[in-house]
Amino acid sequence: MKKIWIIASGILILIIAGIFFINVKEAETEVTLNTTKIGVIMNGKKDDGSWGQSHYEGIESCKTALNLDVTYMENVPTDDGCADAIHALIDSGCEIIIFNSISFEEWVLTAAKEHPDIYFYHATGVENRKNVSTYFGRIYQVRYLSGIVAGLQTKTNEIGYVAAFPISEVNRGINAFTLGVKAVNKDAVVYVKWCNTWTDDEITENATRELLEEHNIDVITMHTDSLKPLEVAEEAGVWSIGYNMDNSARFPNTFLTAAVWNWEEYYEPRILECLQGKFQGKHYWEGIETGVVSLSPFTANVEDGIEEIVSKEQERFYGGMFDVFYGPIRDNEGKIRIDEGESMSDYSMLNEFDWYVEGVVLDEE
Repeated sequence: MKKIWIIASGILILIIAGIFFINVKEAETEVTLNTTKIGVIMNGKKDDGSWGQSHYEGIESCKTALNLDVTYMENVPTDDGCADAIHALIDSGCEIIIFNSISFEEWVLTAAKEHPDIYFYHATGVENRKNVSTYFGRIYQVRYLSGIVAGLQTKTNEIGYVAAFPISEVNRGINAFTLGVKAVNKDAVVYVKWCNTWTDDEITENATRELLEEHNIDVITMHTDSLKPLEVAEEAGVWSIGYNMDNSARFPNTFLTAAVWNWEEYYEPRILECLQGKFQGKHYWEGIETGVVSLSPFTANVEDGIEEIVSKEQERFYGGMFDVFYGPIRDNEGKIRIDEGESMSDYSMLNEFDWYVEGVVLDEE
């Protein structure tokens, strides 16, 4: 009899717990009963097959679940036109505004001060406020893994890297990629060509062609929003590693993999928190374990055995005992930058990456 009473009591507790859980879930989701207007200010196009589209698809994927009415403003300039775009969105009733470029920072901070009742999410931004949250992903971890692919795939040991600007974000990626290359191929060199633009197709194409003309490159990667490096690689028969999105279908003959964004993994929980009144004006920098960043599926162009090596290396990130910038690490002038047993701080990675690891050769050299 006692045994029956214990079992019955246990079932009752589970029922009560289940009711409580359902009530909590209802309380969490009832904020989505009303439509929330949000605006997205973009430095490019939402169908660019690159950075802009990665954000567009991420937001669209959670639009229905969160009951969002989204207005996208594309190709917004970084001058007074940005202020005009912000005011237009606010006047239309937007309660949340998302920016997808660091280049909008001046306008984000000004608008946040003028409109403390509006919440601002600033991708790649570095300054937070009570109503401004900045965010990025540790894409450098994926860059490192893609560098392993390049280091094992190359036959000439000359790898190209088409890059936008020499800022911490881009330098961090170049260095992580090169460390991945050197981890499996000590003889390989990574040649970097600067574009000084994120989106200009003509400039990016010229930079890519110059890189291929100047060196015996058989694998090329990129940190631009223009897809021209992938187009030129396809034309020239050079292996390519993409960025932002999986463009394997566009470039079937040369595409290997890509360091990609899965922004829905960030946007859905963060916007839900905002709707619940739990907004936090802080910086989010989420790693590979969150799913925000990942490698796209390997194509048939990747040599046999490489995927297994990369998968084993990727597992090291999940344990929390490994990251890319663990010493000893030398720069490309032979100086020790990170001592053995030491690691680079998040602050330095985000704000002070003005040097390059051993194996990087800049175009001006």
